[in-house]
Amino acid sequence: MSGRVVLFLLASVAAVAQAQNSTCCEALRGSGLEYVYFRDTPAYQERNISYFSVSAQLDPICFVQPTGTADVVKTVNILVKHPACLDTKFAVRSGGHMQWAGSNNIDDGVTVDLGLMNSTTLESNGIAAVQPGARWGAVYEALDPFNYTVVGGREHAVGVAGFLTGGGNSFFSARFGFAADTVKNFEVVLANGEVVNANLNENSDLFQVLKGGGGSNYGIVTRFDMYAVAITKLWGGVGIWDTSYREQHINAHIKWVDNVEKYPPGSTVMAFTYQPVLGGSVILNFHHDTEGHVAAPAFDDFLAIPQVSNTFRIASHTEMADELELPYGYRNVWFTTAVRNDPRIYNKIVDLHNQLTEEWKSEGDPDFMAETNFQAIPRSFTEHSLANGGNILGLDQVNENVVMNLFVIAVRTRDLEVKATEKIKAYGAQIEAFAASVDGLVDWRYLNYAGGGYQDPLASYGEESSAKMKAASAKYDPTGIFQTKSPAGFKLSNSRAGS
Repeated sequence: MSGRVVLFLLASVAAVAQAQNSTCCEALRGSGLEYVYFRDTPAYQERNISYFSVSAQLDPICFVQPTGTADVVKTVNILVKHPACLDTKFAVRSGGHMQWAGSNNIDDGVTVDLGLMNSTTLESNGIAAVQPGARWGAVYEALDPFNYTVVGGREHAVGVAGFLTGGGNSFFSARFGFAADTVKNFEVVLANGEVVNANLNENSDLFQVLKGGGGSNYGIVTRFDMYAVAITKLWGGVGIWDTSYREQHINAHIKWVDNVEKYPPGSTVMAFTYQPVLGGSVILNFHHDTEGHVAAPAFDDFLAIPQVSNTFRIASHTEMADELELPYGYRNVWFTTAVRNDPRIYNKIVDLHNQLTEEWKSEGDPDFMAETNFQAIPRSFTEHSLANGGNILGLDQVNENVVMNLFVIAVRTRDLEVKATEKIKAYGAQIEAFAASVDGLVDWRYLNYAGGGYQDPLASYGEESSAKMKAASAKYDPTGIFQTKSPAGFKLSNSRAGS
């Protein structure tokens, strides 16, 4: 058979598959679902370009936007049971902030976009009912007038569902643990169309695995009932320092990690970053005090270092989240590790970040960003989790305060993304090898920062967590719909945790 004939046959098969998937989209629209967007419509384009990372802007046959739980049930039933949809795969999107291709979108399938399910309601019992398609900035804005907030994302545009089902590190985490541990109840649509609640008393096994195990492994979460936190204002903002103060910052952060449990209102992220808009390479620190104490002594070691500038002030939770918005329009490539609080490892990671930055400049790309940041993951997170029914993250196996590192490069084109991915993987391997060589590598990966296709956060949770996730998947999705028909995100079926 000639190569031309093979190509013709492959193209014919692809055309047939696209026609079938288009018929599935017609079935969704014909069911009475109001918001089904096809490729040739402005609404389709608007939804696709609204993804934070260009890497995640794929080519679904259509987007369907449910407006409530009943619409999600209808959507799932059609996707799973309608004859026109039996060969059509689907993805689920909430805020669209996960950075890698295939995390929350799909080529030639259906993307279930929860963006219209975005309300936040403060109940009289102190519970905030938050829909999955909301962005955290809008959640805080809805709660601010009542002097309440919830433990959520630090950036305005991050979506609720992905953040919470991936764990969720927050300004408030030293006080309350991961954001997922402040969820009292999940409302979930299962693959068979059933709506269930998952909490300490109902479906408690599902309740636990949704806290860090990735929601798309078990169903579609349609509401998060979260414990609201009384609040007035925060203190904090962003400080910029010259890179010549590297040693002082590393020392300050090491001390912070060792002592973070002594001052729970505090939060800090230390970043070494290269951004053309900032004039090149700088050190950034994101300091926040969730009880509004101005420049509390816990921050002294950082604030004693001479600064270029800062935005530290008293402001609302909404304003703080608005300030930390990441720029859109880039293809983002990420790698995350967890390490012991060792200055040798910090310095090695910063050296590698600087090396990557210089290497990438030689590519002739003037418009890129590179960053490595460090965040404390103290033992107290696990204690908060256990007090609220436990999560699935497996950090109970770590008996010390550790450091989470995120290593990033962001570029503009697909060709550059391919090169950047290979570099990030290679640099990530060097980080892990060095950390292991000084007995400082921690076998845990934060799902919300992990790189798709080359990192396996679910497996890093340990054997006990893997067994619980497998059991929950088998119980609540016995036919494996969310493993095979809905491939987006970190799947048990693609993880060593599911083997």
